[in-house]
Amino acid sequence: MDLRDALRIPAADVTPEDVWKQRRRLVAGLAALPALGIAGCAEAEPPLPPAPTPAPAQVQDGFSTDEEPTRWEDATSYNNFYEFGSGKSDPSRAARTLRTHPWQVEVGGECGRPGVVDLDGLLEGLLPEERIYRLRCVEGWSMVIPWLGVPLASVLRRFEPTSRARYVAFTTLADPEQMPGVRQRTIRWPYREGLRIDEAMHPLAFLATGIYGRPLPQQNGAPVRLVVPWKYGFKSIKSIVEIRFTEKMPPTSWNQLQPREYGFFANVNPRVDHPRWSQATERRIAGTTSRLVANRIETRLFNGYADQVASMYSGMDLARWY
Repeated sequence: MDLRDALRIPAADVTPEDVWKQRRRLVAGLAALPALGIAGCAEAEPPLPPAPTPAPAQVQDGFSTDEEPTRWEDATSYNNFYEFGSGKSDPSRAARTLRTHPWQVEVGGECGRPGVVDLDGLLEGLLPEERIYRLRCVEGWSMVIPWLGVPLASVLRRFEPTSRARYVAFTTLADPEQMPGVRQRTIRWPYREGLRIDEAMHPLAFLATGIYGRPLPQQNGAPVRLVVPWKYGFKSIKSIVEIRFTEKMPPTSWNQLQPREYGFFANVNPRVDHPRWSQATERRIAGTTSRLVANRIETRLFNGYADQVASMYSGMDLARWY
């Protein structure tokens, strides 16, 4: 069995976050994992040493943090995924209908090697990595999540984007049979997002296939989603079925719906308020702190990743490009 087959274990079999803390040594463990049998693969997985303390170099690069991770229970039950409903708990109930295998992604536009590939082909030859990122929602709450996946740039380069590729557009699956929220006219389906090409190629931009060393649950964007930690969470599009390289800035869903409130770039910026609320602070959902308790912390420019990404926006009016 291929390693990525092991990443398709049903969400019900996912290891709780407290167990992950005790036994998951993500990167080293995954690299050393032997082939697993198809039957009972979750039970057959050998125990692993405790997860290591983040290395200073990883923290400096922005690939990790020593902040306390959000509890598994909260990270998988407090979600925005409008394809399964507009309530925070709707996706954890309704997303069980999402079929994540087999899964194909169409890649096209301004590139030399367009095509339709299955998820194995998309990730072929790439060793899974762990990234512990802060996630800041435009609504004013945040989490700390250990993701498992691969650098977005490593995937995009194999399709040979041309010099005309200035942006990368992403599209989510929109199937009303699997996704009850698509039957409602909440937004213009399918959900769409995009990045400038330099943002997409940045080392922090990540394609995630798992959290806490386990497969990505449906409500968290299975089987593959984008994670862009210096931007508001709505930029990190879920359940991706199409990637296109474009010369012009692609339309994005929330920007189309409310351009005054949701900009294309959507970089986390505590100095620029949302038209309806302040962005100066956030409610951190982490550790044993209940999400119902006000535990506000100060929001940092670019979500704390300014050292890594600020140079991409030199000369831009950050207030304008909210």
